[in-house]
Amino acid sequence: MKSGITITYVGFAFLGSLFFFYFGYILRKYTAKMKVKHAEDKAKSIITNSKVEAERRKRESIIEAKDLSLKMRAEFEQESKERRKEISAMEKRLLLKEENIDRKVEFIEQKEKGLKKNEEQLSRKYDEVNHRKEELERILQEEKARLQEISGMSKDQARNLLVKKMEEEARRDAAYAIKKIQDETRDKADREARKIVGLAIQKCAVDHTVDTTVSVVHLPSEEMKGRIIGREGRNIRALEMATGVDVIIDDTPEAVIISGFDKFRREIARISLERLIEDGRIHPGRIEEVVEKVKKEMEATIKEEGENTLLDLGIHGVHSELVKLLGRLKFRTSYGQNVLQHSKETAYLMATMAGELRLDINLAKRIGALHDIGKALSHEQEGTHAALGADLAKKYGEPDTVVHAIAAHHEDVEPRTLLAVLAQAADAISASRPGARRETLEHYIKRLESLEAIASEFDGVEKTYAIQAGREVRVIVYPEKIDDARAAVMAREIKKKIENGLQYPGQIKVVVIREIRSIEYAK
Repeated sequence: MKSGITITYVGFAFLGSLFFFYFGYILRKYTAKMKVKHAEDKAKSIITNSKVEAERRKRESIIEAKDLSLKMRAEFEQESKERRKEISAMEKRLLLKEENIDRKVEFIEQKEKGLKKNEEQLSRKYDEVNHRKEELERILQEEKARLQEISGMSKDQARNLLVKKMEEEARRDAAYAIKKIQDETRDKADREARKIVGLAIQKCAVDHTVDTTVSVVHLPSEEMKGRIIGREGRNIRALEMATGVDVIIDDTPEAVIISGFDKFRREIARISLERLIEDGRIHPGRIEEVVEKVKKEMEATIKEEGENTLLDLGIHGVHSELVKLLGRLKFRTSYGQNVLQHSKETAYLMATMAGELRLDINLAKRIGALHDIGKALSHEQEGTHAALGADLAKKYGEPDTVVHAIAAHHEDVEPRTLLAVLAQAADAISASRPGARRETLEHYIKRLESLEAIASEFDGVEKTYAIQAGREVRVIVYPEKIDDARAAVMAREIKKKIENGLQYPGQIKVVVIREIRSIEYAK
């Protein structure tokens, strides 16, 4: 019974499945037909719309083509009209030109006819002139013959006599004129020269001061003097040996005097001592360290001084070595006059005089600034400072005019240019003004330089310092080259050479210093 029921259920299920399958099939087929019909309708609609749109565009294109054709026709007609106007105007101009040419042809024909008439008239006048000329020559010959008969001289004799007389008169007049011009020129040149020199001196107003041989360092307290001297004087001795100056500590309150003929050394000593006082650490090792540092800084200061001087004068293109040497002149004196200040003053004087004479002012300044450049080396090399300066200028590419003016500014060579003469005049004006120089100081410095030079000639000498106003010369030697015995012998040899080669008052103490230092570093 149960199996029969089961078979019935299975049969109903199978029939149901068939029904639903058939129904789904019919539904899908109907749906597909509807989609195909919808697509066909849509395609027909698109085709219809496309035909309508195509017709519309066709009509628009036809209208645009007609408009364009009308526009082009109008433009062509307008252009043709303008061309016809231009052609008409050109025809009118051609007609006018033809008429002008015809008139000119007629005018030229008339002129030719007139010229033919003038030629005939000129020909007749020319014949008349020639006839008259022949008559005049005949009359002149007759007159000359009469004159010769009257004077008793031939034609050549009379001409020679007349020429000789005219030459004598011309020489006499020329001599009077030359003398008058020379006198006037000489008077005018003297007046102009005095005027130019006076104007140059007026425009160059500088302080009338001379350099001394001492510098003063102010102290914060009297107690500092003892620290500068050090135990048993070792600090002051170390400072004097490192700088080559004489440090004087006397009763002057809160001040120390640094004495030395070399301003460069004095400046190093002054700056070093001021830094040591400010730092507070004063001992031989520290003194030597500070002095070496200041020496290096002074080289930069020298270059800066040279650059500032050239900048003030408006001079450019000077070699760097010449700039350094120019700055070094700040620490050189000539008869007490600062050489750098003298060089600037000479440059200003030359510029003023060159301006009055309409010469090259910049070149004149350049010569004035560099004319004493040889003094930066005159204590190191043989020769006059003018010759040394000319060699330096030539070596570092200065123009020939500058080189010659430097060489000739003390008449070591004959001046060939006006600027060289101006260099002589400006140098003399700057040096000879009141208060510019002090001759005794220069002699004193020359004696001290000679004293150091004599001691420096010996082998093994490292440094030489003349101190105590030339009453003592300290000679520092290389310890590895000079032993103790040789140091004593060197002192006697230096003494003899000073006695034979130098004149001096009193006596000079010769001190040869040989110092050995052993240095090791703990690491």
